Amino acid sequence: MGNDLLSSLSFAASGMETQAMRLRHVSENIANADTPGYHRKVMSFDEAMDTGLVTPGPVRLDQSDLQTIYDPGHPLADSTGHYDGSNVDLVIEIADAREAQRSYEANLRMFDQTRQMTQSLFDLLRR
Repeated sequence: MGNDLLSSLSFAASGMETQAMRLRHVSENIANADTPGYHRKVMSFDEAMDTGLVTPGPVRLDQSDLQTIYDPGHPLADSTGHYDGSNVDLVIEIADAREAQRSYEANLRMFDQTRQMTQSLFDLLRR
């Protein structure tokens, strides 16, 4: 039983760590939404089937087309007055941030409940 509780703590902690990393990447994407030539960072998740732990997969750059911006006065503008913006869509980033936050909070609740159960078990064993 105690081993199951400790495993639950590990599962929740790995989920919180991975979602925190995801939130960092989303924050970087939002911060660079107006940076010319910026490709948004995306991250996948890997779950080790033998342990159940969630780990961050490789971070890669989204290769979708960059937004073309017309601003003839911009120093990066070409002869037609266009330059490449970023491929960050703030609506997608905000949705990703909400999803990561909710997942983090769910893992935190699981961690806290497991910690409380573990503490109760130790209290019983001390009697």
